[in-house]
Amino acid sequence: MTTISTNLQAVRARIAAAAELAGRAVEDIRLLAVSKTFPPERVREAARAGQLAFGENYVQEGLAKIASLADPGLEWHFIGPLQSNKTRPVAEHFAWVHGIERLKIAERLSVARGEERPPLQVCIQVNVSGEASKSGVSPQDTAALALAVSELPNLKLRGLMAIPEPTGDMALARRRFATLRELRDALKRTGLALDTLSMGMSHDLEAAILEGATIVRVGTAIFGERARI
Repeated sequence: MTTISTNLQAVRARIAAAAELAGRAVEDIRLLAVSKTFPPERVREAARAGQLAFGENYVQEGLAKIASLADPGLEWHFIGPLQSNKTRPVAEHFAWVHGIERLKIAERLSVARGEERPPLQVCIQVNVSGEASKSGVSPQDTAALALAVSELPNLKLRGLMAIPEPTGDMALARRRFATLRELRDALKRTGLALDTLSMGMSHDLEAAILEGATIVRVGTAIFGERARI
């Protein structure tokens, strides 16, 4: 059994255990394998082990990987910061964008996606920990941005995403994720049909699942430590 296959089994077991503890169906939680900085061969290895959804942070790297693999069965999510001049290739080649924090980016994605393709699935990134170094819209500005994004053609607003500060404090991690869940629930009460909470990574996926995560973004626990680029 390959290392990636073994790692995937271990991560899926962690997800299942957390779902059971939370009283949730494990089928309601998707695993997104964060493959940034890893070569296409490693993605192919994960795909052979049954993992089909992959997250990329860097536009050019992600596009090269998509072209190299050329596998229509794989689902590609863009999860990094997105600049205006990179919106077109992302809209044309990815199925999801997780990190929308400005209306301008959403508007450009909408135009670039076009009506001939299925809607681009998008999440709004929220800075739930208030760190100046973190991307994301502030919690108090989330509703206005969500409403504006939900009205754009060619996009489907699915929910919210967050990357809280790393912490070994389970209670703090849960509070951060609870903030995102409460924001999502408040938006649903206004009539927005949101079903996604993209939150939780290798070190804190259990806390995220306990607070309602529907997508966990896991890289290191699957692929190992990554080289810096």
